[in-house]
Amino acid sequence: MFARLAFVLSALTAVALAGVAAPPQCDRYYVVEAGDNCDIISAKTSSSTYQLARVNTGIINSQCTNLTVGELICLGLEGQDCEVTHVVQSDEVCVDIANNAGILLSTLLANNPNVDSQCSNIYPGEASSV
Repeated sequence: MFARLAFVLSALTAVALAGVAAPPQCDRYYVVEAGDNCDIISAKTSSSTYQLARVNTGIINSQCTNLTVGELICLGLEGQDCEVTHVVQSDEVCVDIANNAGILLSTLLANNPNVDSQCSNIYPGEASSV
């Protein structure tokens, strides 16, 4: 517990020093490393790619090309932080993902509002909430 508190306090200090406005209810933080992009961060931290982009609106651009090494970003908001994810594989469709996770397709789509009803806009490497 104390280690988590110390990390959160140091993360908040880093945010304050950097002048970045972190979401007020951030549940988890991540420090960007060399070679990171949104999909890599999402896969490493069990945070969906959509969730990562959504909670960092105004910090991460829509193409996820403005990350800088050492930057502190939010992974999820308290009470809304989905930590169960699946990294989409080649030739995988939403029905496969839902079946493998043991959930209904409707649940998968509800957990991923960025995915269209035909599941035509997912891609390999994307982390989806399940």
